[in-house]
Amino acid sequence: MLSRPSLGRTTDPRRPRVPAVTDVEEAAARLADLVGGGGAVVLSGAGLSTDSGIPDYRGPQGSLRRHTPMTYQAFTGQGEDGPSARRRYWARSHVGWRVIARSRPNAGHRAVAALEAAGLVRGTITQNVDGLHQAGGARDVVELHGSLDRVVCLSCRDVSPRERLDARLRAANPGFAAEPPAGEVNPDGDVDLPEAAVGRFVVVVCERCGSGPLKPDVVFFGETVPRPRVDESFARVDAARSLVVLGSSLTVMSGYRFVLRARRNGIPVAVLTAGETRADATATLRLDAPLTPVLSRVVDLVG
Repeated sequence: MLSRPSLGRTTDPRRPRVPAVTDVEEAAARLADLVGGGGAVVLSGAGLSTDSGIPDYRGPQGSLRRHTPMTYQAFTGQGEDGPSARRRYWARSHVGWRVIARSRPNAGHRAVAALEAAGLVRGTITQNVDGLHQAGGARDVVELHGSLDRVVCLSCRDVSPRERLDARLRAANPGFAAEPPAGEVNPDGDVDLPEAAVGRFVVVVCERCGSGPLKPDVVFFGETVPRPRVDESFARVDAARSLVVLGSSLTVMSGYRFVLRARRNGIPVAVLTAGETRADATATLRLDAPLTPVLSRVVDLVG
């Protein structure tokens, strides 16, 4: 989420692509051979959560094709623009959060957790903010971009549960629409709403300091990922025997830098993602197949 979204070409046209495996059984067998030796680190993106009902950004039905996410600069703006942007975000997120909160881990999340429990995956770096890796049983997860289930005050830096904020927003906005239109929730829990609805939405401030604006504890587009998370992620990649990318186009440098680090260190990189990715010319193993059935089959193959 470090840069403004781009829908342009993600691979270098001068470099040949690694031939992509599209058959589920072959993809699973190839991936099982790689992770079966242990020491794998997973880098996951929004494509892993699509089977849980959360759309991705850049896939065939990706939300960036119809929606530009909130930027950090707009959310923290001063004057009239900042409060207006925050009202728009919280009104839309208040509705979209319902879908994120009731989403459940799919077989892909559970497969990653099973591979971790078996000692074959030594940890996960996720670009997702939905918490589904942990809900699926994974224990060693770096949330690179934070999590929607926490809220931080931009003034006093107090961190509080999203459930508490949701209850306060419900009380401040009785009768406000509680459900989004079908299929219109974005990966960050945002949903399009009419301007009239946004205009009457009441935003609450931090309970601890009594005045600070609240922000979800996630990295917005244009915001910098906290350095400790980046350092921890690099350390995991450096110690890995392989890097397995799941459900990410790697369009933004926030995730792609770990692929670059792995390749620089001579660590094999497998990319299991539907559609084009930025690593198509450099991946050791390129799998363009459905994630959930492939990962479930990998678990079967490695026992």
